[in-house]
Amino acid sequence: MHFSLTREEGELLVKLARKAVERNLKDGTIISPPDNVSENLQEPRGVFVTINALRRGKRELRGCIGFPYPTYPLVRAVIEAAIESATRDPRFPPLSMKELNSVVFEVSVLTPPELIKVSSPKEYPSKVKVGVDGLIVERGFNKGLLLPQVPVEWGWDSEEFLCQCCMKAGLTPDCWVLHGTKIYKFSCILLIELEPNGKIVSVDLREENGFKKLKEILKEGS
Repeated sequence: MHFSLTREEGELLVKLARKAVERNLKDGTIISPPDNVSENLQEPRGVFVTINALRRGKRELRGCIGFPYPTYPLVRAVIEAAIESATRDPRFPPLSMKELNSVVFEVSVLTPPELIKVSSPKEYPSKVKVGVDGLIVERGFNKGLLLPQVPVEWGWDSEEFLCQCCMKAGLTPDCWVLHGTKIYKFSCILLIELEPNGKIVSVDLREENGFKKLKEILKEGS
């Protein structure tokens, strides 16, 4: 089912992510989801919160954690994902209070993942749209996820995207061609802070030229 977010809803989610992290770093509190929000923001949605450090005008990943599936109401999911991204991403040390004014928050609100059905694994690259689709690779107990913005940032084509997602799952790069490997795709609405506590913009990657719009926005905001 198609969903959308108003400009006000998008701004609320990014500000909520920042507020949740600030409060948690200050005293360890996990804030409660706000009550006075639209029904849209109370619907279960998959969501990831990405925190980027701004260094010399460039964005460098500082943390990214989320929920691939619509398990929790969106406002609750954003709070929990934001705190986890700031404090529990194993790739980075926990965020400090003094860093808050030099990082920007990005909220990715996900569409429900859908299994990609193919008669042969060789069909997978043609089923994946770079700049629109994110991927989840599953094989046995291994699972890996990459958001739609990742292959565009790195200049990958759909085949390299599949290989990289396999490696994210702890598998060999060519695991996507093996029978028994499951590939899911999803898209998202991106909500981006252009500067710390600054302007927030929204890009729906399901729309035509969504990523072109995203690149232009980020260029203008740098």
